[in-house]
Amino acid sequence: MSCVLNIETSTSVCSVAASQDGQVICVKEDFSGPSHAVSLGVFVDEALSFIDSHAIPLDAVAVSRGPGSYTGLRIGVSMAKGVCYGRGVPLIGIPTLEVMCVPLLLRTENELEEDALLCPMIDARRMEVYAAVYDRALNVRRAVAAEIVDENSYREFLDAGPVYFFGNGAAKCRDRITHPNARFVDDVHPLARMMMPLAEKAMARGDFEDTAYFEPFYLKEFVASLPKKLL
Repeated sequence: MSCVLNIETSTSVCSVAASQDGQVICVKEDFSGPSHAVSLGVFVDEALSFIDSHAIPLDAVAVSRGPGSYTGLRIGVSMAKGVCYGRGVPLIGIPTLEVMCVPLLLRTENELEEDALLCPMIDARRMEVYAAVYDRALNVRRAVAAEIVDENSYREFLDAGPVYFFGNGAAKCRDRITHPNARFVDDVHPLARMMMPLAEKAMARGDFEDTAYFEPFYLKEFVASLPKKLL
């Protein structure tokens, strides 16, 4: 197993977590607002100090790769690259929407149906969201895409079974997605401590990024891709 420093800054929440051997050993989180420029450096220093004080070798840095806030992702990726260069360790990029699925997947069998699908949503503006659809094994049922949410959104999935909607883009969709198979889960954020199982899986596969050329998936790229008549 390995020790990974996890960094998540794709939304207004700033979080850092260190994990080792499948366990989270240090967590720092700030839910007070977009304060990444102030909080992230402090959190990373504290996590690295914890690792060093316990004589744990750092094996990799994992960073949330988006979609998400341009400023937040830029700050997080810059910090992750700096640690990678300074410590001589590889970089792991974790899709933000997959990170958001982890807390639901940790639910018990009685809480999440076997045939349930997961739809994490990141807010853009008005009724626009960035979303994907996954099954419980995180197999992609619909790839990450831009969507203008209306009453017909996700109907092909909802007609087949329960779909869980969550994230900061889901709340505004409650009045639009009224299918009886729609489930809405509140207070789900992409957090560094939820990156741990995904980072461990990437480590086991040797799935690393080219640190010099790695770029996150900015939310502005989604907005720019929308048809002009929708903006």
